[in-house]
Amino acid sequence: MLTIRQANMADLPRVMPLFERAKAFMRAHGNATQWVNGYPSEALMRGEIEAGHCFVCEDEEGDAVGTFCYIEGVDPTYLKIYDGSWLNDEPYGVVHRLASSGKRPGIGEACFRWAFGRRDNIRVDTHRDNIVMQRLVEKLGFSRRGIIYIADGTERIAYHWTKAIDN
Repeated sequence: MLTIRQANMADLPRVMPLFERAKAFMRAHGNATQWVNGYPSEALMRGEIEAGHCFVCEDEEGDAVGTFCYIEGVDPTYLKIYDGSWLNDEPYGVVHRLASSGKRPGIGEACFRWAFGRRDNIRVDTHRDNIVMQRLVEKLGFSRRGIIYIADGTERIAYHWTKAIDN
């Protein structure tokens, strides 16, 4: 049984190692340029926890096996999409900074399914080299919609899932 709950400051020391493990996983799978230069930082994650955006996934023993940020509302980086368009302009949730301990399969899918239960529209973006994430979101019914640029100016592939066309 997996439990997903809002993170609190006591979770910060358990969440940060999940990102380090995710970075190593990405590097081992051909994605050497995403999450570099200390990203995501402890300061960023502290802010996400304070804002109520950070969630932790715990297994039956209470071990942190995953984390992600879920944010409802307009994401400024999604205001302009290139080489495509969003499925609709309805309110949406966004999943960011998804990481797993690697100790248990299916964490990413569980996080997205949790988000599907909260909003009829979910958007996500990922790095061009993050083939693992691309495969996951496509498997879950996300539609590749185009290209967005994040705050640092780098390109991301944008995806959109909507309950209206979910299989």
